[in-house]
Amino acid sequence: MMDIPQEEGEQDAVCVVMEDVVCVDEQTVQRLTDGFMSHYLPELSASKLTLQELTQNQAVLLDTLEQEVSKFRECNAMMDLNALFTEAKVYHSKLVNIRKDMIVLHDKTTRLKKRALKLQQHKQKEDLEREQQRERELEREKRLNAKPAKRSSDA
Repeated sequence: MMDIPQEEGEQDAVCVVMEDVVCVDEQTVQRLTDGFMSHYLPELSASKLTLQELTQNQAVLLDTLEQEVSKFRECNAMMDLNALFTEAKVYHSKLVNIRKDMIVLHDKTTRLKKRALKLQQHKQKEDLEREQQRERELEREKRLNAKPAKRSSDA
């Protein structure tokens, strides 16, 4: 690439070397830059403000969404708690029924024990009476058996 020598009056000019050599002075570059900036800067500033506003709105929406999520979590926790209370009621009623059954069984076993004791006493009484009856019969048989007469030495 070649540099083109600058003349004395063009000292402020900027030269760009490409296929075609273009020389532009500093003022032109500044004016083009200022024009470009003045043309696009208001739109860019407005876009920047819009983006900032959107970012703020997004942050507000995220906070609101987080609050809603926490409300749903609390609601789910309440539903879980209600389910636990319902389950507790079911188990409580089962325990009450088991307790009633245990009381009924205890009463039955107490009555059966009393009955068994009475039957045992009755059987013992019958056995004792049978034994006494047998002893009386044995005694009676002994009395009924003929006893040989005693010999007296008188004769």
